[in-house]
Amino acid sequence: MSKILPNVKIHCKLSDLKTVLDGLAVENTREGGSLKHKINLLAVGMSGHSFGAKTTQSVSGEQVLLSDSRIPVIKAAIPMSPSPSLLVSPKKSFGSVEIPWLCMTGTKDGSPAFLSQTTPEDRRKVFDALPATGSMFELVLWEADHLAFTDSDRRRNKTNPSHHRSILATSTAFWDAFLHNDPAAADWLKTRTKEVLEAKDAWMMK
Repeated sequence: MSKILPNVKIHCKLSDLKTVLDGLAVENTREGGSLKHKINLLAVGMSGHSFGAKTTQSVSGEQVLLSDSRIPVIKAAIPMSPSPSLLVSPKKSFGSVEIPWLCMTGTKDGSPAFLSQTTPEDRRKVFDALPATGSMFELVLWEADHLAFTDSDRRRNKTNPSHHRSILATSTAFWDAFLHNDPAAADWLKTRTKEVLEAKDAWMMK
């Protein structure tokens, strides 16, 4: 079980992040607050799906033209359904990422019709371009589409229960390894992820 308590879920845009972090700092010291002294604001993890993945990439090391939106307190990131920039090559965008990333995607993870036509192959270009630091990972779920990382698949009765089990297990171990410096979690990521994956799922690391 993860030692990360409490599980604070936040939905925000890039421009909102400073306000959110400032608000968490207040809650971390507020007398009588449920979050008092439970948040380590020097080691924050960032994750997001689809457009949220783009936000996550932006604050976690992606370089787009002259833009640098990195937030130093973010020490690890999980972009779900990541995507490369249309303006800069993947290598230039992601080749200088310094913190651990866990990219999550699926073999059918394209874009909904109303969004840009990002293909499953495009999404995998992000991990391919990351530097080989020993703390970069990629989970590719077999037959998972763009909504596999949400509850929408359940509503469509298209969910594969093993997908959410794999997402939960690998993300929990990733946070424990790189936000809590847990060597057992780091070892599990490198040697035992097959315990929670299906045969055709792919787990990559570099």
